[in-house]
Amino acid sequence: MAAMLDSKFTVGCDPEVFIVDETGRPVSAEGLIPGTKEEPYRVPFGAIQVDGMAAEFNIDPVNTFDDFRHHIRSVLQTMKDMLPTGYAFLIKPSVVFDEEVWKKTPLKAKELGCMPDFNAWTASINPPPRNYDMPTLRTAAGHIHIGWTKDADLSDVNHIVNCNDLVKQLDWYLGGWSVPHDQDGAIRRSLYGKAGACRYKDYGVEYRVLSNFWLVDDTVMETVWDRLVSAITQMSSTFIPELSSMKYNKRLIKMIETSIIDDQLMSNYHYPLIDVR
Repeated sequence: MAAMLDSKFTVGCDPEVFIVDETGRPVSAEGLIPGTKEEPYRVPFGAIQVDGMAAEFNIDPVNTFDDFRHHIRSVLQTMKDMLPTGYAFLIKPSVVFDEEVWKKTPLKAKELGCMPDFNAWTASINPPPRNYDMPTLRTAAGHIHIGWTKDADLSDVNHIVNCNDLVKQLDWYLGGWSVPHDQDGAIRRSLYGKAGACRYKDYGVEYRVLSNFWLVDDTVMETVWDRLVSAITQMSSTFIPELSSMKYNKRLIKMIETSIIDDQLMSNYHYPLIDVR
């Protein structure tokens, strides 16, 4: 049974997926689904839109895992039903588009890092992504949104500190945990999803570290939910970023950003304190 979330909190997400044609070749989502970042296309339980080369969807905020899973599966199915015959979704954290597709794609769809995100560990803006070595590489995220307030002032230092603290906690509960489970993590994190990656919202915070790997399997999805709930509920009693020395926080950050497993950190330090899958 999935963990219960405190009723003061809500959870949403806005994952991205790729689209492939009848040959299995990744293609731009432009013209295949409706919606833009400026005007998402509303569907039951959420909305969909084109985001660069990928298709993105978001769900209405929820308070239970059953609703979380239902909203995700429902919006994905609605988006799938909109695809032209022969096209399908590819749920992978990264793909490389071939030159023929790339040349036909509008420049706007190829833009990287059009909106900055922040690093909760340093409280600074992350530099924009650059991929000079593989210019046709694109990645797909599985961002999670946590809400606990309304109309917060994004210049309010207290709100920013609260956001940063939760994101750092989530790096311990989700970011580090994702390293051995996300088989494509190192590729995606060459562009996006560094440790502490987040955006501050007037309702809470957007956690931007995870890729879309957790969408594929309901068991993994439930684990993400359980670890998220555990991170939130244990903030007051087990705030790991504060309990840890700077040495161990730095090791966590390094593990997330390199996708190289730190066995001692994973098995012998704080992870045994987290009694979820």
